[in-house]
Amino acid sequence: MASEAAVSDEPRVRGIASTEDDLNRGIIKMLQQDGRLPYKDIARALKVSEGTIRNRVQSMKQSGALKIVALADPMAIRYQADAMIGIKVASPATPRSVAHRLSEHGEVVYVLWVSGRYDLLIEVVCETSDAFQSFLEQHCFGHDDIDQIEVMSGIEMFKNQFLLKRQAQ
Repeated sequence: MASEAAVSDEPRVRGIASTEDDLNRGIIKMLQQDGRLPYKDIARALKVSEGTIRNRVQSMKQSGALKIVALADPMAIRYQADAMIGIKVASPATPRSVAHRLSEHGEVVYVLWVSGRYDLLIEVVCETSDAFQSFLEQHCFGHDDIDQIEVMSGIEMFKNQFLLKRQAQ
């Protein structure tokens, strides 16, 4: 993360690893549909060489701009507890400090600092309802850095995918 003195409007990643590059956006879009798509298929579709695709993907991965992962649907796996938790942070704690503390736990799969009603929105996935209750008791209730929480239980997953919104030209 950039220090406050170094913050600018320019993208953090430049060159062949930049997500501002039209070719890289095309690569990302294709990999979002199938993360195991062969480089030769991407190259053919984008009308460049396979080596160019390989270099671009490696550069984006090394810079941290691209990470290829498997997304599992917690509802399909049938976890008994999948919930979003809205957290209001207690003063003098900061959202960052609470986010770091909760991020250390394996049950927490998503943490976002938000504006509005809550300071943090986290997703917690547990194999059993008892494990979820235990998570709440041990890591949320009774902690001086949390003022309020609201548990929103998952009922049905409709989409679980972050997509790059700006389209390649």
